[in-house]
Order: sequence, then structure tokens, then C-alpha cells
Amino acid sequence: MSHTTSEPGSRRMVLVRAAARLFRDQGYERSTVRDLAHAVGMQSGSLFYHFRSKEEMLVAVMALGISSTTEQLQLALDQADTLHARLAALFHVHLNSLLGENQAALEVMLYEWRSVSEDARPGLVLLRDRYEALWQQVLDEAAAAGLIKSNTRLLRRTLLGSLHWTVQWYRQEGSLSVAELADQILALTLTEA
Repeated sequence: MSHTTSEPGSRRMVLVRAAARLFRDQGYERSTVRDLAHAVGMQSGSLFYHFRSKEEMLVAVMALGISSTTEQLQLALDQADTLHARLAALFHVHLNSLLGENQAALEVMLYEWRSVSEDARPGLVLLRDRYEALWQQVLDEAAAAGLIKSNTRLLRRTLLGSLHWTVQWYRQEGSLSVAELADQILALTLTEA
């Protein structure tokens, strides 16, 4: 049985979040359905009530990470009352999601892409493109206002690549909070006044 949406407290969502942690920690290829069932206290066969295959679990994990982050970013952009606030929202939402509650799902999205079949990729690409379009729109607005350099497509790719890499080196117990890190990266992005 396949479900495209999940309520936050649903059994399916519990499975998706557990799969995100498992796939991140062990890797998708090394994780078994038995491992996932054990992690959530179910019989292996019971997982197939919620998912048709292990790959469908992978796609659900990736979709959760990017969809949740896109929703958070859209909300933050809708609430921002200045262009500077819209720019700041890009960095704050991305880093809070990547280094916070969506970390496992987003890391799976970043590092397990090779495990997704060609048939399953278009839906994920669409979700990724929706997210990146929000970034592109704000960066284009900022370039038109002279806040950043004009090559916004390359800038978007460079910024997102740099932000994604923070999962490798950022530590909560370090000298910067996530908010301070977001503010400092934004400051590096802005053109000199």
C-alpha cells in the first residue's frame, strides 16, 4: 500500500524518520528491511503495509526532508518584510533544517542520490527544483537591488553546496550557534556597502 502524505504522528511518519536515521548512519545499501523493522519494533513484513519496497522508503525519506524544508522556507519568506530578511530566511531555514530536525532526511537526500532508480528520480527532482526556485527568486531580487553579485545561478549552487557541507564540520557545542552561522554566511554573501 502506498501513501503519498503522512500525518506527523502517523506510523508511516515514524517509519520514515527511523529509516532516515538508519540510512544516514548505515547507508541505504547496507540497511536492511529487517534493520528498519527492528528499529521500530515491527515484523519485517509489516513494513510493506506502508511501503511497497525499500526504495519507496528511501524516496519517502528524501521527499520528507526536501518538502518540509521547502514549506518552512516558503513560510519564512511570506513573513519576511524586507529583502534583507528574505535573504536571511534562506540561510536560517536551510541551516536550521539541515542541522536540526530534518538532518537525517536531508543527509540521505544529499548522499544517497545514487541509490535512487531512474524511475523514482523525477518526483524528487521536482521537489528539489521547487526548493531551489525559492532560492533563485530571492537571489535574483537581491542582485537586482545590488545586495549580491549578479551571477545568481552559480551563486545559488555555490551557496547550497557550501551549506550542505556544514553537516560534515558543524558541531552544536562549538563556538557558533546555527543562527550565528547563518548570519555570518549571509554576511559573506552580501556585496560590500
